[in-house]
Amino acid sequence: MAALFTGKVLMANREQDEVETERELGLALENKVLLLYFGSGQCPRCRQFSPLLKDFFLRLTDEFYVERASQLVLVYVSRDETEEQQSAFLRTMPKRWLAVPFGDALKRELELRFAVSEVPAVVVLKPNGEVIVGNAVEEIRRMGPACFRNWQEAAELVDRNFLLAEDFDEWARRSITDPIRRLKYKLDKKATETKNKEGKEEGEESS
Repeated sequence: MAALFTGKVLMANREQDEVETERELGLALENKVLLLYFGSGQCPRCRQFSPLLKDFFLRLTDEFYVERASQLVLVYVSRDETEEQQSAFLRTMPKRWLAVPFGDALKRELELRFAVSEVPAVVVLKPNGEVIVGNAVEEIRRMGPACFRNWQEAAELVDRNFLLAEDFDEWARRSITDPIRRLKYKLDKKATETKNKEGKEEGEESS
């Protein structure tokens, strides 16, 4: 995936940090599904969709919803008219988002490469840069975070331990009670075996 941004610069949201070296990009993008969000803070359709995408992203990456962040990274590719507009929009979005710097030629390169003609558009990519979904806007609207499972399988990520919050709650309850149930089963089984053995011995003595 880093090859897509070789020699380029990405900005960390709401910070002055730049993610530009091959090593940094490799660590940021390795073994992750990448979302390229082409949008604008001034576009009416984007203003409707962006809050959905924000919630979608948080539910997959924020510790409030999941035990650990899923293998997902998002890069905002702006169609804002000014740098101030881009910055103002990003301030309302998750800090984990990355962004193409305003006015960077990479924006146009990505639009052409992925045939983006209108916004909002969300291109979903495998870690090797192959396209999973050309525009996932409707899928995200319809399915919410559940669609990440499909992308994860398509991307063949190494770590397949992703759990949605509700799944984790169920798993946690099960993981806590299972050892108790197993222990109780062993104790019950042992007690039954001991009782049967004693009964058998008593039967032999009486005979």
